[in-house]
Amino acid sequence: MQFSEFAFDQRIVNTLAHLNFESPTDIQRQAIPVAMVGRDIMASSKTGSGKTLAYLLPCVQRLLKQKALSKQDARAIVLCPTRELAKQVYGQLRLLIANTSLKSALICGGENFNDQLKTLRKDPQIIIATAGRLHDHLQKRHLFLEGLELLILDEADRMFDLGFSGQLQDIHKAANHRKRQTLMFSATMDNPEVGKFAQQLLKNPVRIAIGFAFEQHTDIEQRFYLSEDLNQKQQQLQALLSEDHVQQAIVFTATRVDTERLATHYQGLGFSCAALSGDLNQSQRNQIMDSFSRGHQKVLFTTDLASRGLDIVQVSHVVNFDMPKHSEEYMHRIGRTGRAGNQGHAHSLIGPNDWNNFDILRQYLPQTVVFSSIDGIESRFTGLRAKNDTQTSQANKPTPKTVKTKANGKNTGAKRNRNFHEGQDIGDIPIRRRAAPEDLSLDGDDED
Repeated sequence: MQFSEFAFDQRIVNTLAHLNFESPTDIQRQAIPVAMVGRDIMASSKTGSGKTLAYLLPCVQRLLKQKALSKQDARAIVLCPTRELAKQVYGQLRLLIANTSLKSALICGGENFNDQLKTLRKDPQIIIATAGRLHDHLQKRHLFLEGLELLILDEADRMFDLGFSGQLQDIHKAANHRKRQTLMFSATMDNPEVGKFAQQLLKNPVRIAIGFAFEQHTDIEQRFYLSEDLNQKQQQLQALLSEDHVQQAIVFTATRVDTERLATHYQGLGFSCAALSGDLNQSQRNQIMDSFSRGHQKVLFTTDLASRGLDIVQVSHVVNFDMPKHSEEYMHRIGRTGRAGNQGHAHSLIGPNDWNNFDILRQYLPQTVVFSSIDGIESRFTGLRAKNDTQTSQANKPTPKTVKTKANGKNTGAKRNRNFHEGQDIGDIPIRRRAAPEDLSLDGDDED
């Protein structure tokens, strides 16, 4: 099947030809026809599968072919969990509408609020936004959504994980009319909160699932290494980054502090490095991402901030220096490599502190995990043994207290007061207690 078979507007056809897009991916092949006839969609597929074009193409098609419900209100809104993903989506949208009269806007946190207000006053038809910042403008009445035709949620599960459920509810209520079409896309839809919200948000949706979330990526080679301590992890990482076929690498850490520490450490070893974390302001983050995407650095150290939406073809390797707490985040991380048909490599370093997270993850992986090793770096760590249920229950069982008794069998300990309400302050009126007698046995003055 070719893109030309979708009966797109000729301007879209010309743009796709210019971008050398010929054959749709599986998610695009199934989602685009459904979206073009106006049905709501709840779709999930693995990272790197082309979800962005799966909703942007029918969005642009609708805006070009159908009459607007309102001359001033935005016609389509795409909500993203992070600024990085929003910028990625906005970049692809700009390419698709370059030869049309459609106006777009990017509304993200970390940018100047007043400048965004000026942009919204220009009445853009398509808004790409993070949920929190769009909600701020909605509360200030800087935009209205009565004329919204298309609401799109990208990485919906991630937005709920970040605590945006309240903002999403308010946005939904502000644009809750029968003519609105809603598309919900994500790599995973296992979050029960997402499922509950989808019942409110979507009207008789078509469910599309392309592959299981943990289905093995054929374009990504996954390897796991045991690490006995932090120093050995750093030795293993140095060896992996020194391999000849590493073009660019993204190294994921658990904390923001480690991104800076490791970047400084490996910069001293001769690697060109950058560190990205939530502590940086938006301008600094944009500068780092732009520099890395241009190939100015070989290694990017980051937290899960860059695990979604980052699309850099030159990234040949992903390294989990620390394993993620949530198994689905592992799939998003390794999805930063092996993109656009290229072969990718994902390496994970498993130390004692990572074992529990890894043990949960491997239950979902389709392949049997066989640990790899690096020449000259032998690990004494072989994993943690699962505790026996019987031993665990006995260990957790409280030790009975020993009570001394007299010869007549009576308890010599203090009698326990079983009337919990007696002798305690309850409510607004405390119990009046007799003041303790002053101790006159000590000399000296009280300190102020």
